[in-house]
Amino acid sequence: MKIIPYEVKTGFQNMQIDSDLLDKFIAEHCKEPVFRLYGWSPACVSLGRNQKDDFIDYAFLKSKNIDVVRRLTGGRALLHDDEITYSFICPASYLKHGENVTESYKEISQFLIDKFKKLGIELELGGQKGIHTKFDYCMLISTGADLCYQGKKLIGSAQCRKQGYILQHGSILYDFNKVLLEEIFKEKVDTSSVTSIKQVNPNITKADIINAFLDC
Repeated sequence: MKIIPYEVKTGFQNMQIDSDLLDKFIAEHCKEPVFRLYGWSPACVSLGRNQKDDFIDYAFLKSKNIDVVRRLTGGRALLHDDEITYSFICPASYLKHGENVTESYKEISQFLIDKFKKLGIELELGGQKGIHTKFDYCMLISTGADLCYQGKKLIGSAQCRKQGYILQHGSILYDFNKVLLEEIFKEKVDTSSVTSIKQVNPNITKADIINAFLDC
């Protein structure tokens, strides 16, 4: 597996890099998967591929120096701020059950589960709670694509597929600002359903997480 070192970019740059990597894989018929870690500066709201933006107060976001970008993947909006984001690209044939969306999430998520286990964090696949479709904020929706710690969502992921290749990326919450989230998404953030690395173990740094993924 090829590892692309952690880097911090704007929201537009991050989404463009993911898109370009996927197109490169397709054009060059790459067989070896690639794993990338990245951060966001300034903070950015990403919208799902087909998500409406009518809930977004663009003037408010501008006043907070928060960008807006649209993802290749579906799902609801996310605030990318105090987090680490990952992306994983591979041909569907690389996975044992790559043609099955649910099973492919499980296989890719197992890679994340194994790395967080090295940090003493035991993650499990989510989806035990029903999908609450009224929420615009993705982390309030629980699906089988999520990874949870003791029943609370810690990593939210999404996929897109193109010409036999899979791009899966996801948000690893390091910390979150509950007040800011509620101002952006105009809904209560139920902290009983969401957690962060800082809440799980405040002694774990972002560098610790990044280093855990370098050993592949």
